[in-house]
Amino acid sequence: MALSDIEVRKAVSRERPYKLADGGGLHLLVQPNGNKYWRLKYRHAGKEKLLSFGRYPIITLADARSRRDDAKKLLSAGTDPSFQKKLNKIAVATAAQNTFGAVAAEYLANLEANNAAESTLSKNRWLLEDLASPLATRPIAEIIPAEIFEILKRIEKSGRRETARRLRGVMGSVFRHAIVTLRATTDPTFALRGALLKPNLKHRAAITDEKQLGSLMCSIDEYDGWATIRAALQLLALTMTRPGDIRGMRRSEINFEKAVWRIPAERMKMRRPHDVPLSQQALKILTDIWPLSDNGDLVLPSVRSLKKPLSEGAMISALRRMGYTKEEMTPHGFRSAASTILNERGFNPDVIEAALAHQDENEVRRAYNRATYWPERVKLLQGWADLLDEFRKLSMSNRHAA
Repeated sequence: MALSDIEVRKAVSRERPYKLADGGGLHLLVQPNGNKYWRLKYRHAGKEKLLSFGRYPIITLADARSRRDDAKKLLSAGTDPSFQKKLNKIAVATAAQNTFGAVAAEYLANLEANNAAESTLSKNRWLLEDLASPLATRPIAEIIPAEIFEILKRIEKSGRRETARRLRGVMGSVFRHAIVTLRATTDPTFALRGALLKPNLKHRAAITDEKQLGSLMCSIDEYDGWATIRAALQLLALTMTRPGDIRGMRRSEINFEKAVWRIPAERMKMRRPHDVPLSQQALKILTDIWPLSDNGDLVLPSVRSLKKPLSEGAMISALRRMGYTKEEMTPHGFRSAASTILNERGFNPDVIEAALAHQDENEVRRAYNRATYWPERVKLLQGWADLLDEFRKLSMSNRHAA
């Protein structure tokens, strides 16, 4: 006869354990200490077995009956409920180990193995290990869009819209890694496309007026601070490279005879080597400062140590000392200045893009450009160096006229 809720609730302990049957093999085991446990007696493969459902009242009579019915369905399909219970426990334990933090660590390790730039690794570590830390211990397969949205919105409200968008992107990469390694089935960041505010784009300040740029170049030439800072700014203008490339320049990368500076792939943003033609003006600057790094590998070492590169902050400070505010000019601004002026003067845009080491989306076209534009780039960089000299002269003549 089936049990009632009242019978189960009022069952009292005795000197020895006893059972109250409910039917279909389900019974309540009452222990001498008063604890009550639901159990199911069944047969599988000719053997009698016992399956525990948990303790009453945590597991109610209705819960126990539902679990008994589920076990009967497994038996009718030829599956042992006890074995299935073990498998479920293993799955839960595995899911607990496959946390977002664990998969994110694998993703970062893959980036490093694929020779990602240190700046890329550092940025991704910060995004995943710091900003996404609330998800670190969560099983990755259980994370829902609302959890991610809450984190992203908190960052967005602090004014860091671009950071929020980047975090969504890199988290999506982690989820896709989990999918291909069979630890998740969906990417919850996909549902958040368009859910974030657009970033307030801030263009890096750059002087694109030829007369004003000439005045800046004169100020740099007259800069009375550390010689490597002056040379770094001059080379930044002449080579059209990034500040990080200039600061990391090594003696082994310079070929004076061929007038080439080869930046290795590991130091390039696009992870491919980039050859920079050195104009006569650039070669002279390098020749003048070469003795300053005789005891080290860096061409432009820090003021404090030959083993550390010059900081971008030192270049920024020098520009500020010359009277240029952050709204007027930045180290990155030299690339924008060169691109703007050269395009306005009718130089080949493809050659300019190649000189700037911008990545062409078309792989075949990218390979063709790299192979074809070397003579044009040599001519372009020398022409740009000569133009900078003209801008200097124009600025000096204006000074004298004033």
